Amino acid sequence: MTATRTPRATPAAAPVKDPAPDRAGRLRRIRPLTLPAAVLLLLALLPYSALDVPVLLDGPVNSPGSLQLFALCLVFGGLALGYDLMFGRTGLLSFGHALYIAGGAYGTQLAMAELGLGLVPAAVLTLVLGTLAAVVLGAVSLRTLALGSVGFAMVTLAFAQAGSIYVERNPGGLTGGEEGLPLHVDGVPEALVGVQNTAHVYWLALAYLTLVAAVVWTVTARPIGRVWQGIRDNEQRVAVLGRSPFACKLGAFTLASALAVLGGVLHLLVTAGATPHTSTPEFTLTLLVMVVLGGSGTRWGPVVGGVLFTYLDQRLGGWNLGVEPMLFLGALFVAAVYAAPGGLTALGRRRSS
Repeated sequence: MTATRTPRATPAAAPVKDPAPDRAGRLRRIRPLTLPAAVLLLLALLPYSALDVPVLLDGPVNSPGSLQLFALCLVFGGLALGYDLMFGRTGLLSFGHALYIAGGAYGTQLAMAELGLGLVPAAVLTLVLGTLAAVVLGAVSLRTLALGSVGFAMVTLAFAQAGSIYVERNPGGLTGGEEGLPLHVDGVPEALVGVQNTAHVYWLALAYLTLVAAVVWTVTARPIGRVWQGIRDNEQRVAVLGRSPFACKLGAFTLASALAVLGGVLHLLVTAGATPHTSTPEFTLTLLVMVVLGGSGTRWGPVVGGVLFTYLDQRLGGWNLGVEPMLFLGALFVAAVYAAPGGLTALGRRRSS
């Protein structure tokens, strides 16, 4: 009796891995960087453009007046984005953010004029001291959250008001009082002084906005960013999961304040002086309006709101509309809030959906 052989099973061929998902994953990682890179390139090339826009600008795009206007818009775009790190991302309503912007401007100015430091050492010293002050004042202010968000807002307002009063009283002639302080040009590199170097100041403002965007977008995409969002939505749930809401909120407050100090340095360079207006609580309220106008808690909203608000604030006075510029701007803001409750950037999301 012959034994029958059982045929061996032929091993199945290994499945060929479809490269399409990998390509799609790479594209998803690259695509979010495409638009910011294109916008950054366009903005970097503006000083080389001699395009004349009659109504929107007083001169060509690369004229000193236009570049200074653009630089101011970029600085406020960065300031609004940094403020939104607290307000839109973490849910902290602060009325004292102007304190750190004024600290950056006045601190750098005094470090150059009184200590004889150059711009970079003066800015670094001011940034370190301003960040330490933010840690202390932020810890004190956050303790009042046990009384509710109104308590935190009022304490930050009190700190800002104290700083504003200090600036206006001009102790020892250090702050210049209501006149402010002109830029101490002896401590500033020659490449940043004079009308002929406005393009360099513009590029520096663009670098500031790029830095703020990189920091804010990076940290909010990290796990700490999701913790901040969780604190904004439900703080008790974050505490139950083992995270310290106080430490996380203090981190957001300190980071936003440090970016504001650096923004104060840029505001000093762009406006060629430290002005007492930057120390007032109304200055913080302006940042809040910018954030709400563009869309709080969004990627581009604070930048759009900061740039648009600053541009209109600077340009409305020269358009002879027949009404007070701030009255017109306020009416425009109310209309924008009614038309787009989530901010101007929400309109684009609605159309795409």
